[in-house]
Amino acid sequence: MRLVLMAATILAGTAAPALAQRAETVEQRLERVEQQLRAVQRRVFPGGRAQFVEPEIGSEPAAPTTTTTPTGDALMNLTARVDALEAQLRSLTGQVEEQGFRTRQLEQQIGQLRTDITARLDRLEAASRPAPAAEPPTQETTRPAPREAETAEPAAERPAAQPSSAEEAYNEGYRLWNARRYGEAQQALEAAATRYPSTRWTSWMRNLQGRAYLDDNKPATAARIFLANYQDNPQGERAADSLFYLGQALTRLNRRPEACRVYAELEQVYPNMRSTLRDGLPRARTEARCSGTAASR
Repeated sequence: MRLVLMAATILAGTAAPALAQRAETVEQRLERVEQQLRAVQRRVFPGGRAQFVEPEIGSEPAAPTTTTTPTGDALMNLTARVDALEAQLRSLTGQVEEQGFRTRQLEQQIGQLRTDITARLDRLEAASRPAPAAEPPTQETTRPAPREAETAEPAAERPAAQPSSAEEAYNEGYRLWNARRYGEAQQALEAAATRYPSTRWTSWMRNLQGRAYLDDNKPATAARIFLANYQDNPQGERAADSLFYLGQALTRLNRRPEACRVYAELEQVYPNMRSTLRDGLPRARTEARCSGTAASR
């Protein structure tokens, strides 16, 4: 009988520490999962407020100095909390990975769009190369005008041929374009962009040069200029405009699917575009026969 009592006493003494050690393991597991959740939250919501974002995961918490023997219900509650937190962690991790995959897909689609447009413009320009032969008469018809001007006021006309600044060079091209002297505007803006290749007005010059070709019923050449202005200087002040008018040039070339993709890229790359462009987008998308909206795509 004494041996039985002694064995029972020894078993009772060893069962309590084992249960306490298990409870400590669950508690540490719970704290670790909570810290991981906060780290995931920091990546999903960068720059969040302090009450929602905690510091990075630190070292493992030290084991408590005092041990307690939790009841079976408390242990079950801790286990349930850990299971719920682990499920949330898996869900958040999956959402982050899915968002990264979608971002990579969008970047690939934009790169493919640029490649396709460049290749098709090359083919269109090669097919329409005989058309520029009609330009020399336009240029030659404009040449007598300067001769008359030189005869009348030679000193007054010479400074205008050499603008002293990029802004004046752009304004000269704009006056020609506004007067519908498209051939002269194309030449003046080409010379201005070549003379001032790295100023804030260069983006304006190239965009207006493309519009001069577009208004002159030469959409293939205009599309090439618009695309180059957007690709070479996407931060330029008229890069968004060039992307918008690239869509219009492609529509005239009966490349409507490509035009719709250009309009979608315009909305994605320049969400804060000028109101003039934003107001003109619905009509431009209608002319290109685009279906749905950018949000639905």
